[in-house]
Amino acid sequence: MSLPLLHRMRGAASAMDAQTPAHRDRAMDGLRALALLAVPTGHWLLGGFTLDAGGALHNASPLTSFGFFAPLSWVLQMLGIFFLVGGHASTLSYRRAAGRGESTRTWLRGRVTRLGRPVLGVTAVWAALLPVLYTLGVPGTTLRTASTLVIQPLWFVGVYMVVTALTPWCIRAVERLGAWAALPLLGAVAIVDFLRYGPFAEAMPSWLSLLNLLPGWMFAYQLGVAWGEKKLGRHGAWLLLAGGTALFAALLLVFHYPASMVGVPGQARTNSHPPSLLILALAAAQSGAAILLRDRIGRLLRRPALWAPVVVINLSAMTILCWHQTALLAAAVPGSFLGAVPGLTTGPDTLDWIATRIAWLPVLAALLVLIGRYARGFEAPWKRASHARRALAGILAAGFTIFALGLA
Repeated sequence: MSLPLLHRMRGAASAMDAQTPAHRDRAMDGLRALALLAVPTGHWLLGGFTLDAGGALHNASPLTSFGFFAPLSWVLQMLGIFFLVGGHASTLSYRRAAGRGESTRTWLRGRVTRLGRPVLGVTAVWAALLPVLYTLGVPGTTLRTASTLVIQPLWFVGVYMVVTALTPWCIRAVERLGAWAALPLLGAVAIVDFLRYGPFAEAMPSWLSLLNLLPGWMFAYQLGVAWGEKKLGRHGAWLLLAGGTALFAALLLVFHYPASMVGVPGQARTNSHPPSLLILALAAAQSGAAILLRDRIGRLLRRPALWAPVVVINLSAMTILCWHQTALLAAAVPGSFLGAVPGLTTGPDTLDWIATRIAWLPVLAALLVLIGRYARGFEAPWKRASHARRALAGILAAGFTIFALGLA
């Protein structure tokens, strides 16, 4: 790296640091940035492709061949941290809005709009891309695979919107029960897991697991609300860390839950879709650790060189969530026309694939940055978009969703 470039980067970092208000909670932003980076890193490392005889891409996972890779998913599955920080931030935001006399409806509309615009943007763009790519010779199977990958992370946004809408009720629950308000959510998931995995499993309907969707992801959010309301401190954090770790170990060793935090092709049980009790145990342990490390993280991020990337990541949060799979596909789809590209279109079933995929990570990150330069506009208010254009985007997004879910 040249000295002039290094000086410019240091100058930019110092400027970001100087422009940050003194009251800004840098630790919260740091935790959010860490959870955000874990999403593309996890998908890029734990997701791969196979190439069929017709040159079409199919989803595959190195976890199918390498069970020892599963502990990596314990580190990369950081949605618990994301919901924890989200609950904390939403509580403070809601309290500030209420102090200004802003209604709950107005507050919620603003947050939902900020979440919805990037989702609408990426799905509308892909709806327009699909016929173009098909015309250019991309196989229909590849387009199905791509659509599944693009829409896969977006379920999170829908769940997060619902949980955010429940913030006022989460606050009321904390006012009555303190941090223990999260315990009924844990109990609800435990009951559903017992019914679907216990002695009565064969008699249970297949849709039963969906009952875990809301309480499973709301658990860490509720902890975040308690944290924001100052009802969860270091004593509770130690309890979460120790209890979550103990429960995690018991579920793995005694009750034989799958070790991977993400779905593995060919396995009947999955921990994340929808969340199992193991996900909540991990979220509890992660939440406890995050609360205990908050002050240390905050002090660390007083350094401009560390704070600057945190600022950039937080400013591009929804772009990262919505477009990181597109960055992977931007490399893999052209690669499929070249045949077997190591670490990209070859099956993830060798140790060489792991090493090569790691080498691909900087390339994928660069593609995400390039795509983000154009896609980040979807996060800003659509002031210049007419009602007709917004309606068209909605129609395209709905069409893409139907296609990606296999409904058409």
